[in-house]
Amino acid sequence: MKKIGVILHGSGVYDGTEIHEATLALLAIKELGADYQCYAPNMVQHHVINHLTGEEMSEQRNVLVESARIARGAVKDLKELNLEELDGLLIPGGFGAAKNLSNWAFNGPAAEVLPEVKELILKAVQNKVAIASLCVSPVVIAKALEGSEYHPLLTLGTTEEASPYDISGFAGGIESVGSQHALAGIDEVIVDEKLKIVTAPCYMMETDIVGIRKNTQRAVQKLLEII
Repeated sequence: MKKIGVILHGSGVYDGTEIHEATLALLAIKELGADYQCYAPNMVQHHVINHLTGEEMSEQRNVLVESARIARGAVKDLKELNLEELDGLLIPGGFGAAKNLSNWAFNGPAAEVLPEVKELILKAVQNKVAIASLCVSPVVIAKALEGSEYHPLLTLGTTEEASPYDISGFAGGIESVGSQHALAGIDEVIVDEKLKIVTAPCYMMETDIVGIRKNTQRAVQKLLEII
């Protein structure tokens, strides 16, 4: 049975993992006959957002502890992740990818990626371990591979469909650090066959939970096909 390491980065779209994307990805992995293990970095998250008002709250939370909410407690410290025990990786979206795994949300293309995340992604690509990256999380892939010999084909959505975000800005951003951007709508995923990277726009586009269900399932299906 194929096993996927799912990298969470908090709980909640504005400061952690996008819960719909994570949950539906976990469901798709199981439905398609594979298994998963969740991981998250054991660190204080950048900040805490009130998901009712969108305002920052004056408290601290731990990324691993918050990720345990999604994984129902079955989550390991990212430092325990061993690529030799996994067939692939999956990173859901949510701004934790751009605030906790990296600081793209604040520094754009000048962002830094957590050293352990950068090392993991580079090692996965070097060893042909397939990766699926959803929503905004491809910025982490782009930054992790910046300056390497690898120039992945990624998507953060399309300008040809409605989006709450600046898709052109994101596309230009990842291209400025050495990646290639392909336009993809909510019914599409992009596969870099050479580097074994699948990316799906998910909530980068205007959609609902049904659209997310279909997009995550397509991404997981492609991930399992290229392993």
